[in-house]
Amino acid sequence: MLTVNEYFDGKVKSIALQTDTLPATVGVMDAGDYEFGTSQKEVMTVVSGSMKVLLPGESEWKIIAQGESFEISANQKFGVKITGQVAYFCTYE
Repeated sequence: MLTVNEYFDGKVKSIALQTDTLPATVGVMDAGDYEFGTSQKEVMTVVSGSMKVLLPGESEWKIIAQGESFEISANQKFGVKITGQVAYFCTYE
């Protein structure tokens, strides 16, 4: 069964699925500044567009472009800045 999730007044939407090996989401973020929290390890890959990410423990924003990924440990918060629409794929461990 697919589960649809919506956050930040509909500016972030995702669909949860089960891959052959891990649970995952595929989604879209509209322009904006967001803070996300994790409950488990996540690996996010940008499918279309780019985003700036402030990873835990870092002071400088990093640009993540189409085709690039980043990893966040469980129980962490991270910032995201989007200037246009971005599509992503995220797996959870």
